[in-house]
Amino acid sequence: MLVHAYKHARLMEESEARVEMAASFDSPADLLVASRLLEHPDAYRRWEAEHDRLMRVVSEPTRLARQVVALRSTAFVLVHRKATFEYLRDRQITGARRRRLFAFFCGFRDYTNAVLAEHGNYVRCSSSYLCAHHLAEHLMQDAAFDEPLRLYEQWYSEYFRTFCDTALAETEEEKQATAPMDALKPLLKYQLAEARKAILEMPQMPAEDWREAQIRKPTGDTQRLRAIFGSANRTN
Repeated sequence: MLVHAYKHARLMEESEARVEMAASFDSPADLLVASRLLEHPDAYRRWEAEHDRLMRVVSEPTRLARQVVALRSTAFVLVHRKATFEYLRDRQITGARRRRLFAFFCGFRDYTNAVLAEHGNYVRCSSSYLCAHHLAEHLMQDAAFDEPLRLYEQWYSEYFRTFCDTALAETEEEKQATAPMDALKPLLKYQLAEARKAILEMPQMPAEDWREAQIRKPTGDTQRLRAIFGSANRTN
């Protein structure tokens, strides 16, 4: 396995190439966000500037092991930042509820500009998240970006959905329906914190080796997460 750290210029070069590839070979969702950047020079320059700052944090450590941890931390940030627009899309939030959600997160700023800003943030963060996966897989050979991070993203989506559904509850009926979910928020938040800690502590290894190590893996999302994060803790 490679042991040298990567320079900032290499991380940016690989990232820019990955965005260009997405516009031709990836899923419709990745193609859409990449096209938004490649077809609009101003949007691309803004993404490039923001991604540059992210990659400077990743490239700062002089040892690869620490760069791996920095890239994982960056991935967590991107998962969180793109969650708002994903919630709007997946829940199909429209009309007055959509306005209430933006008022909740953005205050009383202009609604149209808030929507445009949030969509732009989603496009840039999704593109950087795609690049982070590419860097982890093709440069750093980090299995944490395989199943562990995918499961974390799923858990965070569930937590954020619970958070927003509760915040948007307005009628007495809606409040009663979301009350059980509201009670679960502390547990979900704790679960996410434990998952982040375990992923950051995972040993670096290629995804192929990680998959081979998952012998007799239990079925079910909850059991799989417990097995993955539990095994990570036992190695430290």
